[in-house]
Amino acid sequence: MTFLDQPDDARTPALRAAAIRLAVFDVDGVMTDGRLYLGPDGAETKTMHIRDGLGLKRLAGAGVEIAVISGRPSPPVAARLAGLGVAEVHMACDDKAAKLAELRQARALRADQIAVMGDDLPDLEIMRSAGLALTVADAVPEIRRVAHWVSAAPGGHGAVREACELIIAAREAP
Repeated sequence: MTFLDQPDDARTPALRAAAIRLAVFDVDGVMTDGRLYLGPDGAETKTMHIRDGLGLKRLAGAGVEIAVISGRPSPPVAARLAGLGVAEVHMACDDKAAKLAELRQARALRADQIAVMGDDLPDLEIMRSAGLALTVADAVPEIRRVAHWVSAAPGGHGAVREACELIIAAREAP
């Protein structure tokens, strides 16, 4: 039984954030606004907020490992994340729970040392298994109900930066 199984666990998001050693992010709807721009050749274009990139670098600098688990393939997103120094990038992942379990086991982490930020139903299971479930302001209601913390910004508009700053501040608090 993890502490998440205890319905009376009333720890604040900041207390949960202080224990985080691995932060896992979804891409579409979290790092992007969730919209796809489709070109005449079928190519997809997405946008990412520059402040989120700095947030990820700052979080890594604070000693928190970063991983990305996305259900969709996107070589440009993978390249952007590589440029930010994110080594654990798993695109086109059909089983996010299995990938998270693999990452957790490889690092011998407890559930309360993992944060997951998602926005839609494919993220629900991994958010429930994390010590800190984060979401964006425009997440679907099912995700908002399980989240310990909701950003003020919608996905793709600085929400990742807010989450990074939450964890950094909690880790630096006395």
